[in-house]
Amino acid sequence: MKLQHIDIHNAITALTCSLDLVGVDEIRHGKRVAVMARAIAEHLNWPESECLSILYSGMLHDCGVSRIHEHRRITETLEWEGAEDHCIRGADYLSACQPLAHLSTEIRYHHTRWEKLLETPIDDRLRLRANLLFLADRVDVLQAPFLDSGLIMIQYPGIIARIKMLSGILFAPELVDAFVEIADVEAFWLAMEHEYLDEDLRRIGSHTPKTLLSIPALKELARLFSRVVDAKSPYTDEHSQRVAHIARQLAMDFGIEGYELEQVEIAGLLHDIGKLRVSEDIIDKPGSLTPEERATMHRHSYDTFRILQRVFEDSKIPVWAGFHHETLIGDGYPFKNGNKELDLECRIITVADIFQALAQERPYRRTMTLEYILNDLQSRVEDGHLDAKVVAKLAENAELYYRLAVA
Repeated sequence: MKLQHIDIHNAITALTCSLDLVGVDEIRHGKRVAVMARAIAEHLNWPESECLSILYSGMLHDCGVSRIHEHRRITETLEWEGAEDHCIRGADYLSACQPLAHLSTEIRYHHTRWEKLLETPIDDRLRLRANLLFLADRVDVLQAPFLDSGLIMIQYPGIIARIKMLSGILFAPELVDAFVEIADVEAFWLAMEHEYLDEDLRRIGSHTPKTLLSIPALKELARLFSRVVDAKSPYTDEHSQRVAHIARQLAMDFGIEGYELEQVEIAGLLHDIGKLRVSEDIIDKPGSLTPEERATMHRHSYDTFRILQRVFEDSKIPVWAGFHHETLIGDGYPFKNGNKELDLECRIITVADIFQALAQERPYRRTMTLEYILNDLQSRVEDGHLDAKVVAKLAENAELYYRLAVA
């Protein structure tokens, strides 16, 4: 089985960067939670492997959130009804991803009060790890209004006092004590500023060896990303996975095989990761988009390209995924590349994306019939947008591809 070296630190950082896009107006929440949790763990003399692991849990703790309205509830109050929903989703996503499955339990309980956790039948280690995420998460909610301003220097004693009042209720006393000890200095809070936060994460990553993943494990990681994206709207449910299936089959029909074939599937899974920045109000809008909304939608493929560059440094995956809205005549987006600059794999993913989208119900229209879709694709060929050979290859076995699009 072929193995692929991947920088798991960069991969997780990339996923938290894409999750940050959900916040739109409140970004880097996951990174701040991660860095604070790691600092508390280090103060408690946890082993380095545990400190690194809690850093990754912190970055991924909100992977069950892909909707902007839900993210705002998470970052506006200490507790709220329905907080557990995204914890359950996130744990479900992670448990299905072998490289990260070991983090699922603490993600599942990262909004559970300490007094309730004491009655929950889980391992003591996981109980404490879950509560550490909860503590760091809620500290970030309290500090968020004062970030990147001098006000945090005035406000942080009040934040510490608030957390101390919740010791033994929301948070484990030993975690609160550790937090109080390390947070009573200005440096703890100033490290949360954007430039320092990213710098510290890069420094940690520079000392973390790359992980060797099998192709199936790499696809599980990609599938985790895609599930978060597709959950933004009921209208995009499993869109990325279906695009990946169609793209893989098309690539096989063109004789692409081996690792290149696997990369096509992974690019299909990840082609829309940049859409996490796009509000569900835009994605679910039943009518035409305004120029401002269309501009927001159009940037998602560029965000996809940049996010994937951090994970797949020596691969065509960022290009094949990020160029899925380019056209042969160069009037697509975001680079306006034309015929000579688009690999066959780019053209395949573009056709797979359009075919699946037309087969899937959307808020502004019903599911399209196979006959309609084939006519639509052909008209795009005649307009110079799509590759005639790719569309013709799909049309040869259209019924199979339609089943892949809607099954």
